[in-house]
Amino acid sequence: MTNNSTRLDHVVLWVSDPAASADFYEKAVGLEPLRVAEFAEGKTSFPSVRVNEETILDLAPLTLAERMRMLPGSAESAGHPVNHICLSLPSDEFDALRGRLQERGVPVSHIAHDSYGARGKAPRSFYFRDPDGNVFEARHYE
Repeated sequence: MTNNSTRLDHVVLWVSDPAASADFYEKAVGLEPLRVAEFAEGKTSFPSVRVNEETILDLAPLTLAERMRMLPGSAESAGHPVNHICLSLPSDEFDALRGRLQERGVPVSHIAHDSYGARGKAPRSFYFRDPDGNVFEARHYE
């Protein structure tokens, strides 16, 4: 992959409580929180969590929806989550994530096998929801 290739930079999730969401993604999902203190101090509009060195999830409060004017209808996207976001993890981190979610009482789906994705078939995958109802799939490849 070159520096000029197309990559996924970020996904914006509408959340009711950005600080609580950042805490969930840090403690249950294992992602690094970003700008949480700045958000709490009113210095930034929303915090984020890091998926990897190139991709983050922005945790936008629903109160920002009325200011979304970049395209007609953008404000109406609040409350309309995507179908799901898929996180690809190493096998041991996949197992650790499932364990953390279960420890916290987060419902998880059964484990599916051979689901197709960006790198072919994944031996195992499962689904869960964040506190705002956004659906995530977790998977690992060989």
